[in-house]
Amino acid sequence: MTEAFDASSSPRQFRIGIYALIFNKGEILLALRRDINWWNLPGGGLEIGESVEEGVCREVREETGLVVEVEHLVGVYSKPQKQEVVLTFLCRVAGGTLTATEESRECRYFATDAMPINILPKHRQRVIDALLNQGHAVLRTQSSTQEEDQRLPPV
Repeated sequence: MTEAFDASSSPRQFRIGIYALIFNKGEILLALRRDINWWNLPGGGLEIGESVEEGVCREVREETGLVVEVEHLVGVYSKPQKQEVVLTFLCRVAGGTLTATEESRECRYFATDAMPINILPKHRQRVIDALLNQGHAVLRTQSSTQEEDQRLPPV
């Protein structure tokens, strides 16, 4: 007999983050968050009952107004301090209109060598990893806290 796993009874709960890397003519799409004054890749947390692909597409639509299709996995990032695993995917735009949303004050493309100084450092690293164009996903630990990241001097 097989019993269903109940995550709510487990002391080990992990969050799964899903983010999109969307390039257009060599530029990367970033969203300026409303809750903090930082640019980031469109994305967020995977919801219960949602596939990874559905989650990425939902998050991009919620933050940018765009409809995307997932092409492939770019990176897997361990964030042990937050009990989080983050997956980043290369996506392509399939429709929609780029717009500000309830979650993002502004969305726009930046040259990868001229990203804003107030991009979250972990997200800058994920863009750099995507530019490596490896034949496999990058595996990386990102162990600083968001508070530590926000105190870092711009790169």
